[in-house]
Amino acid sequence: MRYLKYSGILAGLSYWLFVAWSISRNGWFSFFHNALSDLGSLEMAASPWIYNYGLIVTAVFMLVFSIYLILASENRLQTVGGAYISISALFLALIGVFHAGTRPHSFVSTYFFVQFFLGMLVYGAGSKDKAVRYGSGFIFALAVMGTLINWPSVALIETYEIALVMAFTVLVAVRG
Repeated sequence: MRYLKYSGILAGLSYWLFVAWSISRNGWFSFFHNALSDLGSLEMAASPWIYNYGLIVTAVFMLVFSIYLILASENRLQTVGGAYISISALFLALIGVFHAGTRPHSFVSTYFFVQFFLGMLVYGAGSKDKAVRYGSGFIFALAVMGTLINWPSVALIETYEIALVMAFTVLVAVRG
């Protein structure tokens, strides 16, 4: 249990390592003009498998993190929050399966974020630790506000939202 709480941080690190590797193979990619999923597009990317398999590997770490949340939960509300995050991990893996250019891609990528942030909010609402409770609410508010900004590219809003996901995993690892 002691080490499982760090699996969320490992998910974030894993994701960004795969992104860096994929960007190194795709010199055309720009955070200011593309979506991160373009790195997994069969039509656009060289070696799209790097990004897509990276999402699946990252999803495994996120699923382990959700299992930690469920096992460490103090009440039903936190258990439900952890379960929502486990569903988000499945959607994360599905982003790699239904890569950019496939019909379900927009749905699974949107619902990864929706499920994660709802799960985070519910988990935090059930926490007795004030830092986790208020931190989750604050991160959720930042996520909602992020959707109201007119970002120059999809990659930038995705990076912002992923940074918020990582902030929650660090908060839980430090306080959990």
